[in-house]
Amino acid sequence: MNEYISKQHRIRRPAEQIYAAISRFDNLTPAVADKVEEWEASEDRCSFKAKGFTVKLRMEERVAPKHVKITGDEGGVPVDFAFWIQLHEAGDCDTRLRLVLRVELNMMMRMMIGGKLQDALDKIAEGIAAAMNGTMPAGMNL
Repeated sequence: MNEYISKQHRIRRPAEQIYAAISRFDNLTPAVADKVEEWEASEDRCSFKAKGFTVKLRMEERVAPKHVKITGDEGGVPVDFAFWIQLHEAGDCDTRLRLVLRVELNMMMRMMIGGKLQDALDKIAEGIAAAMNGTMPAGMNL
């Protein structure tokens, strides 16, 4: 498995509040529904189309207020992967967010998309932190 780790971001909110937002796919509907095609979400599962491909995800594990683990759901993602959203409470209103992606890629795929995965992970982490802090960087939409 290859591992990609985002830069750490500070969110000025308690970890419990952030966890409540990220631990359910249906909480993402307002932010995501108009960004992808055919968005459907429940508490534990979501599916959508991206560039013509159907993606199905499920919440594999939840440890409040520390992390959620997301994996591909049956028939929805052609590679074996696990994605964690990790939270570390450094103070009352000081939580550190980090994303970790572990994905099975052969050498050619790693060379072709490894850098893009790292960039995407960093942008997603930055977007989550900005949205939770109530600010969005220029040119970024969640």
